[in-house]
Amino acid sequence: MDNQKQRRYNFNSVDLLIYIWKKRFVLIVVGLVAGITSIIVSLMITPMYESSVIMFPATNTNVSKELLVNYYSGKNVHGFGEEEEAEQLLQVLHSEPVRTRIIEKYNLMEHYEIDPDGKYPMTELFETYKSNINFRLTEFMSVEISVMDKDPDISASIANDIADLVDTVYNSMKKERAVVALHLVEKEYQEAAQRLVQLQDSLSVLSEEMSDKVEGERGDDATEALIKTVAGHGAPLLSTLNAVRTESQIEAGLRLRYKEARLEAEQNLPYKFVVERAFPPEKKAYPNKSLIVIVSTFASLLFALIVLIVIDSVKERANVLREEQ
Repeated sequence: MDNQKQRRYNFNSVDLLIYIWKKRFVLIVVGLVAGITSIIVSLMITPMYESSVIMFPATNTNVSKELLVNYYSGKNVHGFGEEEEAEQLLQVLHSEPVRTRIIEKYNLMEHYEIDPDGKYPMTELFETYKSNINFRLTEFMSVEISVMDKDPDISASIANDIADLVDTVYNSMKKERAVVALHLVEKEYQEAAQRLVQLQDSLSVLSEEMSDKVEGERGDDATEALIKTVAGHGAPLLSTLNAVRTESQIEAGLRLRYKEARLEAEQNLPYKFVVERAFPPEKKAYPNKSLIVIVSTFASLLFALIVLIVIDSVKERANVLREEQ
């Protein structure tokens, strides 16, 4: 008798299909209600459209050295970058200048319907921005920009504008350092050039003095005058010649560095190669109404089945306890 009661109390999984068939009317009603409700909810959800841009990073190399001197870094100026450049590109995409310009241009506070007088409007704005605009590194070492928005045209425009901002932000950051370096090198170069001019002037003066002392002399007098002139001016002349030679080398090196720094400060090279630009999508990416209906209905049926099993198990257990009494 006890074994029979225990078997009644423990719901046997073998009887699951029979149990579902017995409860089919309840489950059908639950399924219909869940399906209709999920359809209504899915219709109320604002549809979102997704646009994406695919681009490769450009190689990170010193363009000025590649173009001005006999220098080879192993990277082509026009080549695709590698993983390091791709990760740097991702950091630029996540940067504050890119986010700020997109927010200001498209007035995303209003577009996302965020109350500026709310408790945390900027936090809500940044979180919405982060959830709708994503960047990822693909398996092919390219970078994908994906933008979700309720307006298909705006989703494509934001994605393309972010891609265009990469070069602007990259060049702005590099120019900030390059301009400072240019001013420092320019100052050193101008000082070296001025010193070289002064030494060349001194050399010209010494040469003229020696020429004046020898000029007009004939025969032995000329030879004697030349010897005296060389004895008196030879050491300063050699010293000045060596100084001119040394300063010429310094000036030449600084002139090349100045050209490199000026090219770095003036260049506006692209730092990415756009493979595929974004276009306004024709179909919405979210929500997937059929998936919502199927998942919601199945989840409701499963929950209803569990509740029915629990209720019947409790009733069965109560009956067992009453019989034991």
